[in-house]
Amino acid sequence: MQMEPSVNVLGTTLEMCSRDPVTGFFRDGHCNTCYEDQGLHTVCAVMTAEFLAFSKYVGNDLSTPRPEFGFQGLKPGDQWCLCASRFFQAHDEGCAPRVRLEATHEKTLDVVPLDVLQEHAAD
Repeated sequence: MQMEPSVNVLGTTLEMCSRDPVTGFFRDGHCNTCYEDQGLHTVCAVMTAEFLAFSKYVGNDLSTPRPEFGFQGLKPGDQWCLCASRFFQAHDEGCAPRVRLEATHEKTLDVVPLDVLQEHAAD
């Protein structure tokens, strides 16, 4: 798997999203991506109870621990590399989490306009 360059939506070096819990398609703490990342796990989002409930409702339960996969479950305040399309869906539904622009990969812009990301900026 060849990783895309580590550049954020602002055109600078992609910052760390989270190591606790460890996140990212490559589980390296960054929202890096590659061709094989069909979900485009590139949005560094700060979890909220509202977003976690929404995600569970639409079929992606991020809050329940799954020890068989080494997943402790997310809670409000955790940072996580979300799929760009899920973030955009949450935006459309009015429950998008905050976004760390410096830690959100530029490939996100293939799915989500920069002004939408800026609207939810946590930085």
